[in-house]
Parts: sequence; structure tokens; C-alpha cells
Amino acid sequence: MTAFATARKATWDTETTGTNVHEDRIVTAAFIVRVPGGEDRTFSWLINPGVPIPEEAAEIHGIYDAKAQAEGMEPKAALNEIASHLTTALAHSMPLIAFNQSFDWSILHYELIRHGLPTIEERLGKEPVTLVDPIVIDKQMDKYVKGSGARKLKPTCGRYGVELEDWHTAEADALAALLIAEAQFEKYPRLNRYSPGELFEAQQRWRAEQQASLQTWFRTKASKEQGGDPEMVLAGEWPLLPVKAVS
Repeated sequence: MTAFATARKATWDTETTGTNVHEDRIVTAAFIVRVPGGEDRTFSWLINPGVPIPEEAAEIHGIYDAKAQAEGMEPKAALNEIASHLTTALAHSMPLIAFNQSFDWSILHYELIRHGLPTIEERLGKEPVTLVDPIVIDKQMDKYVKGSGARKLKPTCGRYGVELEDWHTAEADALAALLIAEAQFEKYPRLNRYSPGELFEAQQRWRAEQQASLQTWFRTKASKEQGGDPEMVLAGEWPLLPVKAVS
């Protein structure tokens, strides 16, 4: 069993009104703490985002305007609670896992600013070096996965032997990310040789390289049907996407 497997760790996920981290809003979120040998502790939030939830987004996560408006928390209170849980985990040096961490981290960051709340970096007072992103690790450790969409959450679960009955709820997706990360640290023991700071810096480097390679593919090889564009720009920053970046 790896050191990662026996560590106390946390995982989280958000479901949102869309994919623009600078403009879209969080609708649901989940935060799970795992203590080996104990039961997982799960916290979840349903938020009234204050803006209409597009039909295509609601069809994915199942939260429509009527439910969000009737049952959802006010955004400022919910966002502050979410940020407080994440900050506590990071302050205790717990690995904090999210699948495609840069999306969730960035949308929460800009939501906090929108509502006049301190960001997690401001609360923490240092870099969040214990962040873990299974999709960045997957692309680095297994570079030649073939097939359109093969890097998405569900097929990635399949490749690591992770089985879930539910999908596209924040709780299920957060748990899936945790289970994938545990499987990765078991499958690739060299990951355990990184200190938290070293792994943080490695993920930043890997993400930049991965995005640069994908950008080249979109610019030079992808067909129009595949989204090919000679001027495609993909953000390589991780975990926080800058305001003018395209993710």
C-alpha cells in the first residue's frame, strides 16, 4: 500500500452553469474527507446562482432553475463555506484532489472575488501545494490513450478500475476523482517519491506541456469537425486560469 493510500485526504467537485470559469456560476459542490480506516465525511451544497441555469447544463447535472431557486443557498454564504473547507484541508497539508482541478479551482476563485470574499490563496497565505489533479497525472503517466473523449471522467475511471453507479453529481464526481488518484499512486509508485511541493511544481510543468502539445494539434492537424483552428489558444496555467486565458 502506498503512502498516498494511507494519508488523510480530501476531494471536491463543482457543477456549474457552464464552462467559462470567469463568468459562469457554481450550482452544486461537494467536498469529501477520507480518513483511512474511517468513514468518508461528505459535505454538499446546492446554490441558487442568481442567474438562469442553461438547459444544456441542467440536463447534465439535473439542477433546474425551479429547484435552485426554491432550495438553493445564497451564493455568498455557500461559497464562503466551500472555501473554508478547502482552506482547512490545505492548511493541514492534506492532498486536495479534483479531476481537472484548474476548472473547479478557477471558477471558485472568480466566484469568491465576485461576491467580495477572500480567495483561498488569501485565506491560506501560501501556495496550495497539496493540490492533486488526476487528469494532469493521467496525461503524463499514460501519454498515448487513443479515442475521442477517452480522457473524460467516466472512461478514465474505466481505465483505472473505478466503478460508480452515479455520474455528474458533484458527490459522485468528487469520489471518482479520489478513487482515480488512489489508483494512480498505486499504479505509478514514483509519484510517492515527490514531496507535495515537487508534485505541485511537476503538475504545473506537465499541464503547460500538455496544453502546448494539444494547442499544436488543434492548429496543425485537427479537422474542422474536430475543432481545428490555426489560431487556437489553450491556457497552460495550473491551477488558476488567468482572466484572459481560454481553457
